[in-house]
Amino acid sequence: MGAEAPPGLGVLGGLDGGLTGLTFGTRSTSGILMRRAPESVGMSQATGTSEVGFDELAVLKLLALDGARRGEVKVSCGDLAGRLDASNQTASRRLQALEDAGLVERDLVNDGQWVAITDEGERTLEREYEDYRRIFEDAGELALDGTVTSGMGEGRHYISLPGYMRQFEEKLGYEPYLGTLNVDLSAESQRARSALEAMDGVGIDGWEDEERTYGPATCYHATVESGDGAFSPAHVIVPDRTHHDETQVELIAPTKLREALGLLDGDEVTVRVEEQ
Repeated sequence: MGAEAPPGLGVLGGLDGGLTGLTFGTRSTSGILMRRAPESVGMSQATGTSEVGFDELAVLKLLALDGARRGEVKVSCGDLAGRLDASNQTASRRLQALEDAGLVERDLVNDGQWVAITDEGERTLEREYEDYRRIFEDAGELALDGTVTSGMGEGRHYISLPGYMRQFEEKLGYEPYLGTLNVDLSAESQRARSALEAMDGVGIDGWEDEERTYGPATCYHATVESGDGAFSPAHVIVPDRTHHDETQVELIAPTKLREALGLLDGDEVTVRVEEQ
């Protein structure tokens, strides 16, 4: 039985051998393109949780440095193996693991292979970046800018469920208003949002009743600021799932935030997330 996401937040693909000559640039139309048939990838592979480790992340970083985040780059296992101080077979296995995890896409041509980092691969790199940023910058606060928008009304239902409400009261220190504030993030804040995963939050455990299982979530302490003032405490709530809508954040608070701050759809706000 699958887990159902908490408060309205569910948004919820190998080549061996020693190819030679590492080159970069626009894909050439010369040569015969042999596109690999798509493979069926299980959830553990798609999320990279069981196949991708530090060695594979090192390869992903090299690919990004060579331009694979912006588009396809031409890669050979021979050159990649030299940069990794590893065998051709090891380089090939690491590329295979990245592809199986959905972090890169690859095409085989008669003189090499083309590799591009996927959106999921980019998100993985962003999470690594945020870890290092915290090490060197000691970042304990994250400011996310956006505009208020209307949700689908699912927040009221999920927040009212006893398995969640009990934990909100015990762990957050208040009984949330039965509804959430949805904020569409600016383009810059959408990129910065990945920093949430590197911050310390409050875990809300998954639970089940006689009918279904409900998934876990993490709450991050926040202050909501608008032109008319600020409100705290509030919490950004994020389901503990690999995929979620990164263009928005959803907040809970002990009172209706729209009324407390006089907010209407389209109003600009700043969500200031702070570690506790």
